[in-house]
Order: sequence, then C-alpha cells, then structure tokens
Amino acid sequence: MFSYRHAFHAGNHADVLKHTILLHVLNYFNNKPTPYWVIDTHAGAGIYDLADDWAETTAEYATGITRLFEQTDLPADLQDYIDHIQQFNEDGQLEFYPGSPWIALAQMREKDRLRLFELHPSEIEVLADNIAQQDRSIARQVSIFEKDGFSGLKSQLPPPTRRAMILIDPSYEDKQDYRHVLKCVKEGLERFQTGCYMVWYPLVQRKEIHDMLQQLERLPGIEWVHAALTVKKPSSDGYGLHGSGMFVINPPYTLYKSMQEVLPYLAKHLDQDGHASFKLEHLEK
Repeated sequence: MFSYRHAFHAGNHADVLKHTILLHVLNYFNNKPTPYWVIDTHAGAGIYDLADDWAETTAEYATGITRLFEQTDLPADLQDYIDHIQQFNEDGQLEFYPGSPWIALAQMREKDRLRLFELHPSEIEVLADNIAQQDRSIARQVSIFEKDGFSGLKSQLPPPTRRAMILIDPSYEDKQDYRHVLKCVKEGLERFQTGCYMVWYPLVQRKEIHDMLQQLERLPGIEWVHAALTVKKPSSDGYGLHGSGMFVINPPYTLYKSMQEVLPYLAKHLDQDGHASFKLEHLEK
C-alpha cells in the first residue's frame, strides 16, 4: 500500500515520543566504544521540510514538536530531543524535522552503521537523494534497501558487531502490519536475541493492537519497557489517531526511569482536549 506519506505527520505527538526514546537508546549505545548498527525497517524520506505542501496539509507538528520547542522546564531527555531538533534549524525557527534516519546519523560515530529499508517509491527516491547530498564519509555508513523491511530485517541479523538497535515503525495502514510486526520481531530474536527492538504503534480503535501487544509481552526470555501516550479522547466514529506507543525489547536499564519523567510532561503539554493520559509498564528478568 503506497498511499502513506510520513511528511503528513512529521513532528507530531507520535514522533515526539518515538524520537525521544530513539535518542535515549542511541545515547546509551554511545556510552560504550564497541560499534553498533541501527536498522530502520520503514525509513521514510529521512528529513522533512515543515513548509512543504505535504507537511502543511495537516500541520500535525503544531500540536507536537511546536508545543515543546521553546519550553524552559523540559525533563532531561526531552531537552536533549529539542536540542537535537534545533541542530537542523537556524535562528530558533522550526523549519525542518529530522526523521529517524537523520536522528541516528547525527548521533552515530564513524565506525557505526545505518541500514535503511523503504518500499514506497517516492519516499525512497527522496531518501536516496538526501543521503547522496551528505558528506561522503557519512554516506559510506549508510546502506539503503528498496524492499520490505519486515522480510529484509533478518538478512541484516546478527550484525558483525553484535550490537544493534532495530526500529520497526510501519504505517499500519494495512491491518496485516500488526501480524507482520510480531513475525518480524520473533524472527529477529531468533537470529539476534540481544538486540534492542523498538516497536512503534498507533493508538487507534483496532483490536489488532491489543492482540499484538499481548503477544509481544509474552515473548520468552526478554525484558521490555512499554510507553504509551494518549493526547485526546478517541473519536466517536472510531477513526483517527488519538495517541501512540513504543514497545522496547531489551531496553537500556535507564529507559524506564526516563519515561517516568517524560510521559507525565508530554501528557500535560501535548493534551488536545483534556483527555490526555499515559501508560508505562516494564518487565525485568
């Protein structure tokens, strides 16, 4: 299904949660000198112009990143997130929003590697062009695959460094994506049990979400942190995104404590109708 364009949603509340967690994991991995891989199963275009027609169509960033951009009382991880976004913008103006590949590239060291999967024909064309414009040394760190990230992930595992984080964030336009995510995680763990798997999902009124999360929680031999943010009351017609979540397998031990500070702040400042809330759970061995 090729109707999805992430530019519609760039910088929204879901990106805020997803990218704050991604940055936390990247910073944690950087604490050790051993190289690592970042694998993104649904990479998108890489970076987004918020003045572009795609982004302006919905302007979801206005109720996401924009609400945090000039706050002065941010928790540490949210401040780190905002500082990171500001690197891509000048004079304090929010004009560009980096997607997951650009966030990873900015944090990775020379010896680390980025593996990007993207199947959308327009998105991968823009992604490849964006990468090509980078310094040659940076471009050498990146491999782009025009194929389904669900099936392509296992070809990258285990990485030779035995350290990797895997971001799995499809659009879920196709209801089969929930089943594909679960299969992808199971196959990944079979090949690479110690990887950090970050599963993003939308909060919409679908039974498939509950079923997927229940099965992820029951996977044997893993630790996990589950962080979810609701920004408004679900619509009466059952349509629309009212929040999102991240299910992180083999998380940094520091992530749960970070989310104890981040989620209440986001629920307060990204609330759209007085019904914002959050959920935070974890399982340790």
